[in-house]
Amino acid sequence: MAARLGELAGRFGLALSGDPDVVVSGVGTLQDAGPGELAFLANPRYRKLLADCRAGCVVLAAADAPACPVPALIADNPYASYARIAAVLHPPPVQAAGVHPSAVVEPGAVLGPGVSVGAQAYVGASVVLGAGVTIGPGCVLDGAIAVGEGSRLVARVTLVGSVTIGRRALIHPGAVLGADGFGLAPDRDGWVKVPQVGGVRVGDDVEIGANTTVDRGAIGDTVLADGVKLDNQIQIAHNVSIGRGSALAAQVGVSGSTRIGAGVLLAGQVGVAGHIEIADRVVVLGSTSVTNSIREAGEYASMLPGVRSTSWRRIVARLQRIEELHQRLKALEKTLDKTTRVTDPAGQAPDDGENT
Repeated sequence: MAARLGELAGRFGLALSGDPDVVVSGVGTLQDAGPGELAFLANPRYRKLLADCRAGCVVLAAADAPACPVPALIADNPYASYARIAAVLHPPPVQAAGVHPSAVVEPGAVLGPGVSVGAQAYVGASVVLGAGVTIGPGCVLDGAIAVGEGSRLVARVTLVGSVTIGRRALIHPGAVLGADGFGLAPDRDGWVKVPQVGGVRVGDDVEIGANTTVDRGAIGDTVLADGVKLDNQIQIAHNVSIGRGSALAAQVGVSGSTRIGAGVLLAGQVGVAGHIEIADRVVVLGSTSVTNSIREAGEYASMLPGVRSTSWRRIVARLQRIEELHQRLKALEKTLDKTTRVTDPAGQAPDDGENT
């Protein structure tokens, strides 16, 4: 979709430096964008590319505008402004309303106006789809399922059991919501499966990435509040609660019954133990193991950054000797303590008579 810079500036409340009649119809990088494309500058490390930029327009901060050789849209938050404009230039595909001939919609299912059901999808008898919902090819909705107005299941999404999805949700291919949680009771003869009888509740404007799984609750519900964003290949276990506007990056795993507050950011491969709480506005850096509750906002980390393998082997060798070194230190402290007490119970050097 094409748009004039003047239109974009007015629509998103941005200052414009340059010709308002310039038209852009796509996006590109600072390095590669051409005259009909929009680029952005948000990270200072890419500022060196600005001088040679040939884009039709660059979205950037006011401080960078004087160095921009092409028209610029000036924003307080260039990345967020770029994202909004890119959504205008590249709108999601519009699916025609109706049910594909190869799809199965069971009698009893309720489809609102403008619903689209794609090829080889299955919609069970207890499913309710709001207005304008898109069910992509190969999706399975089987159980007490409700999907809110304007939501989109891209392809091969599976909703089973009891799942409620809010409005304007976006669920990417391969995601599974409502499967059984890992509930097993140990017994003398092995494991006894604990029935998982809860559901999944998802708020408005939630995005769930490809091949991410959100398990149903064991008794109550697993809950994703409004505005939660989940990346690809994430595991959300039973009865987890994630607060409004939190974002979890790829390969995060959250164990059962953990409560995550609002505005939390978990970076890639963070692992969270079960039955703990994470406060609002917490940031956890990549590959961190969270084993205890975090009760104050702030940034947390627990993993060493990558080093040369020779250095890492030395570090590991020393780590393996920590207990031995700890015991030797305790023994040394004990010996020094005894020596100090023998010399002078008050901890002072003995009087040798020279000061009398």
